[in-house]
Amino acid sequence: MSTRVSASNLAQALRELTVEWQQTRSSWRDQKALEFQEHYLEKLPHLVTHARNVMEEMDNLLRKVKNDCE
Repeated sequence: MSTRVSASNLAQALRELTVEWQQTRSSWRDQKALEFQEHYLEKLPHLVTHARNVMEEMDNLLRKVKNDCE
């Protein structure tokens, strides 16, 4: 599996999690739900973006190494 595919899968998983969380949040409305959202979920988009950027850099480096070895 390429790093690009992995990065795409990660972004898709975040989209799916967001949809599921919105559905869950409609019935889970207490303080713990808010804490969970603030502590974990609100940080995820930034972390996923950062991870995707790093994965793209890795992909570029791996392609360069492969080309240099040929």
